[in-house]
Amino acid sequence: MKAWMLKIFVVLSLLILAAVFTASFFVDYVNAQTKPFQKKEKTKMNPIKKVEKTEEEWKQELTEKQFHILRKAGTERPFGKEYDEFKKQGGGKYLCAGCGAELFTSETKFDSKCGWPSFFDPAHAQNVNTFEDFHLGYLRTEVRCAGCDGHLGHVFKGEGFDTPTDKRYCINGAILKFVPFETEANTDLKDENKVEH
Repeated sequence: MKAWMLKIFVVLSLLILAAVFTASFFVDYVNAQTKPFQKKEKTKMNPIKKVEKTEEEWKQELTEKQFHILRKAGTERPFGKEYDEFKKQGGGKYLCAGCGAELFTSETKFDSKCGWPSFFDPAHAQNVNTFEDFHLGYLRTEVRCAGCDGHLGHVFKGEGFDTPTDKRYCINGAILKFVPFETEANTDLKDENKVEH
């Protein structure tokens, strides 16, 4: 390699490294500057008892993917197995896989074609908390379960979907436990029969 080519390579490498460090510093700086001014935007807290477990207990009860999402604020890949299952599910409720709190119903689900389950409103707003999130360097609204404080996904406003709220609750499918309405009705009938006998 000629000396002038080596010099150009070194200079370009240094410029790229400088750009990466500058971008990283800028994101950290913006997060540090905005943190004191962030208001913790929350919905009303549910009066249900908070589910508190150790990290080891969560690991034993949840799948690896559920643990990554609920406890570490991870995200499943879009258009995965969970999304395909979600699209096929009929009428029912969607519960938190961590604590069983009712989060959404099929009556508010819609296909936003984003690759993750989408809802326009929670079933019981008190079971869902929202917080401002700057983890990627820009403002998003994180959605968390009020029962176990597990990460569910994010909510986006003003995207123009033809829904009553113009909101898209973009939720990780792996942390949703689907309970069909007919299963719930059968359970209620069994309970009534037990009382009669």
